[in-house]
Amino acid sequence: MAYRNGNYTAFYVAEPFNASALGAHATKDFCYYSMLKAWKGKDTSFPFNDSHDKTYNVRDNSSWETTLQPRLRERIRSSKNIVLFISSNTVSSRALREEIDYGINDQELPVIVIYPEYDSKGSLLFNGSLRLSVKNLWGKLPIFRDSMSKVPTLHVPNKKEIIEAALKDSDFMLATKTSPNYYWCKV
Repeated sequence: MAYRNGNYTAFYVAEPFNASALGAHATKDFCYYSMLKAWKGKDTSFPFNDSHDKTYNVRDNSSWETTLQPRLRERIRSSKNIVLFISSNTVSSRALREEIDYGINDQELPVIVIYPEYDSKGSLLFNGSLRLSVKNLWGKLPIFRDSMSKVPTLHVPNKKEIIEAALKDSDFMLATKTSPNYYWCKV
């Protein structure tokens, strides 16, 4: 069994992948992932351990069955949780469906959901519950909407301090996870 200390980050990248000079950097959800990497680069104590760095990179024109899918699964198996970005730009792509389906339904990884278009606890919640506009985003990724009740799922806004606290929260790590349910930021 792999040492499971990574954070597997799942986000939408357009398919087919555009191999232009900007590539994935032109996709907003990918930019949010890059933000986590930048925070880690600036402060090595930031608790993000990128599972995508645990295996060699693959070309986006590689075979799905022989290269891409096995590589994604290998990275997920070395992870303690999934960090999922859901925004109004998210699309239920083949890779994103595979990541969420395998991560939740096979590996039972807890999920930390970051909503980039919400920047505070107040913007995410209304009367102590997640806003309807937040819940409506789940329809952009039906496999997540239909599977998230199987694992602990923490919903957080796009605020560094709250994301940092979520990444440190042992209730959302595979070895020490809490019971399956919906949770929202505590900060």
